This record gives sequence, C-alpha cells and structure tokens, in this order.
Amino acid sequence: MTIAAISTAIGEAGIGIVRISGKNALSIGNAIFKGNKTEKLGNKYNRKLVYGHIVDKKNNQLIDEVLISFMKGPTTYTREDMVEIYCHGGIISVKKVLELVLNSGARLAEPGEFTKRAFLNGRLDLSQAEAIIDMIKAKTDKSFETSLDQLEGSLSRKIKEIRDILLEMIAHVEVSIDFPDEDIEEVTYDDLKLSGNKVKEEIEKLLSTADRGKILRDGLNTVILGKPNVGKSSLLNAILRENRAIVTDIPGTTRDVIEEYVNIDGIPLRIVDTAGIRDTDDIVEQIGVDRAKETVEKSDLVIGVFDASKELSSEDYKIIELIKNKKSIVILNKTDLPNKYNKDDLKKLIDNKDVIETSITSGIGIDVLEKNIKDMFYSGEVEIYSDAVITNMRHKNQLIKSLENITQALEDIGANVPIDCIEVDLKNCWENLGEISGDTIGEDILDRIFSEFCIGK
Repeated sequence: MTIAAISTAIGEAGIGIVRISGKNALSIGNAIFKGNKTEKLGNKYNRKLVYGHIVDKKNNQLIDEVLISFMKGPTTYTREDMVEIYCHGGIISVKKVLELVLNSGARLAEPGEFTKRAFLNGRLDLSQAEAIIDMIKAKTDKSFETSLDQLEGSLSRKIKEIRDILLEMIAHVEVSIDFPDEDIEEVTYDDLKLSGNKVKEEIEKLLSTADRGKILRDGLNTVILGKPNVGKSSLLNAILRENRAIVTDIPGTTRDVIEEYVNIDGIPLRIVDTAGIRDTDDIVEQIGVDRAKETVEKSDLVIGVFDASKELSSEDYKIIELIKNKKSIVILNKTDLPNKYNKDDLKKLIDNKDVIETSITSGIGIDVLEKNIKDMFYSGEVEIYSDAVITNMRHKNQLIKSLENITQALEDIGANVPIDCIEVDLKNCWENLGEISGDTIGEDILDRIFSEFCIGK
C-alpha cells in the first residue's frame, strides 16, 4: 500500500513537505501534478525538482504552486518509489495537498512508518532506525554526534562482532553434538571459556556506557533542591539566562516541578526546579514537596541550595539526608547578606564535599557552578562517551539479558555441564543481541518502537 504524510512540523513556515512512498507513488503524483513544461513525472526526471502546480483534476481546482520530486526505488529512504511535494508552508496549504494525495489512492502513514519500511526493506537495521529519532530529539552537538555515529552503524558493528563470536561457538557445539563419531576437531571447554569470556567482556563494555548514553539522549537529569526561599528559582533563571520561574520573597511560590533543558558547553542538562522542602498544611504545596522528593530519587545530579543568611533548620537537615548518597553539588547562597552560617560547617555535614558560595541575585558564583558541572562531567563522575554508546533503554535491557545468558553459559562450562545444555544459553544470548539490531524481533515490538516516531518520518 502506498503511504503519505506531512513530513514538516505543523505551523507557519516557508515550505511544507508532503511525502509519498510505495508502488503507486508516481501514478498518484502524476494524477495531481500539472507541470508548466512537463507532461508527466517519470524516469526522465528522477531526482530532479520540477516546477508546477497541484491541481484537483476532478474539478480543475488549483491547490498550490509547488516543486515536486520523483525518486525511483530502491535508491530512496524507504527503498520504494517516492514522491515529495514541496508546497507553501502553513496549516491549510499542506493539509489540502495531503488530502488530495489521500483521495488519489494513498493512505495516511502511521507514526514512523517511512522509517519502518526502510528497516523492513533492509536499508537500515533497527538500532540505526532508532538513532534517527534520537537525532531528531538531540539537544546538543554531542548528543547529535552520538546519534549520527549510531546511524552510521557504530553500535550495529559492535553487536555483529559479538554475535559472530557466539555464532562460531554455537556452530562448534552443534558439530560436536551432531557428528560425535566423525573425524572433526571437537570443541573443548577451554575454547568455549575463552570465547565466552570475550563475549562477556564486550557486553559489559557496552553496558558500562548505558548511564552515559542515557544522559546524552535525555540530558543530565539535574534537580535543584532546597527549602523555600533559598534561591532555587533564581538559580534556575540564572542558568537559563531568562526569567522562567516566578521569584518572590514569599516562601512556597514554586508548588510543582518546573522542567527546562539547557546546554552548558555541549553538556545537555534537563534541569528541574522543585517545590521547597518543608512541612506545610497547604495540600497543593505538600503535593509539590512530595513530587520534589520523588524527582530526587530519579536524578543524575542534585544541586542542593542552602541559605548563608540563616542558621540551618530542620528542613535543611532533611535536604542533607536526601542528597547524601546522590551525586551532588552544594551551594551556600545569599553570601551578600550578613552570614549566620559558613561553608566549613556545612562541609562537615555533607561528607566534606566542596561548597560553592554564591549570591545568585548578584550573579556571583554561577560561573563556578557551571565549571563544577563540566568538571564532574568530563572527569568521569558523570561521564560522556561518543563511540558505541547505549542510549536506548530497550538496548540496555537486551544487553542485560544477554549478559545473564553468557554468564550462565560460562558457569556451566566451568562445571563441565553437558555441551548441549550450554548451547541453549549461547543461542539465547545470540537471539537477545539480535533484537538490538532487529535480526531477531517480533512484529509487536517493532510496532511499539516505531509508534514513538513522528508521523512523516
């Protein structure tokens, strides 16, 4: 079936694109296109832009002035015949062109269906297809570069290398089982152990990048935590260089989490300002406090903010307990006011972590905070990597399953378990890794993966 969709974002723009893919793409294009000098699109105009108009030929109604391109398969994104119509941007013009395409025999594409067809037709493997959505959602140059590496096959090649080792192990095991009396060199347990350890080592290397990959894909999940009126919202505004959060002298202004993305020299931060931690009778504010505590549990980094102009309160001690076992940066704010607390006393309570003295309203200390975040990131406390990186939770889960399989196989090898029992875990490992590249995967999982894509991609 031939599919069609709008491939550009909804809204006003200079150009809107309607994409068509399938065996009837050319005939549908010719049914609605009228060129100034061209009778029909075809091989003569393969990969060339042609000027003309989209016309509803049933009533000879002019729809839009366009450029149109026919691309003959298999050298296209989907490996099928494709037509792309470049019309005027805007909601109405693009919608009218799409409606005419659908009325001429195409059906509306499902989310990600163009990329799904590229996968099913062998142009991309599954990990490369998933890298496309990561590129679209990339928030920094580094996250884009990592997604591009994955699209170019960095992860696919590594998975293939590991599966090739496993396939050789499985082949040797099957020969030993099926032809025990033949004059064939029998695989030894030492050989299997050597290869199995290599597989395990490579899987563990990939898994070690998963936390870093998550940061690249989703941003460093950074939570600003503190009691009311210590300067949390002011800090968010200072990092963003804009007045995103409401700032007042009234405690409890922030009643819910406020989430923004910011790029600090290539480091993607998903930064969250939370409700101030305190006991309150206000039901709405208490919900915000509870959400703040939940957010801390899911964070990669916590920025704890304390008030130098006041002695530590019971709320401050609760915050200290919340951040003790988390990767954290501690700020002693309002140092421009008469100090009632100093950073040396605070350091003792937070296991001698460094304390940054700031006056956020005066802009003092923000550069030191950003430098600390960068130092943590690049020194390895919060790491980044740009080779074969696991950025996808589905990939991580498959690697965990594969690691369990090969670990069990190695335990069985060490215990001299019959070789046919070992083969089961080797095959499971090979299949679980194959789900990353899409070589061994069910239709239901495919549908779920591509449903996350936008329509038109």
